[in-house]
Amino acid sequence: MKEITASELEKKLEEGEHVNMIDVREADEIATGKVIGAVHIPLGEIPARLDELDKTKPYTLICRSGGRSGRAAEFLESEGFDITNMTGGMLSWQGPIE
Repeated sequence: MKEITASELEKKLEEGEHVNMIDVREADEIATGKVIGAVHIPLGEIPARLDELDKTKPYTLICRSGGRSGRAAEFLESEGFDITNMTGGMLSWQGPIE
């Protein structure tokens, strides 16, 4: 599984790079803020929402600490998606949130 740190992702975004991000946390966690531009798909909904994702695009997954997004990454990789997990999750994120 490919991984990226929160600071590496923040640098990419600051440099204007477009990153397809999916936040797999629950709605109550998202209410506290998420990385600007991230799409919210709770972990439990990912299998039912695969049709919303494009296998030709890479995705970076985000959760609270990196565990749930790691599980989601394993699943999505097994379905043929190009996935990177943000290690440390939102607990490590220092950048702006929406």
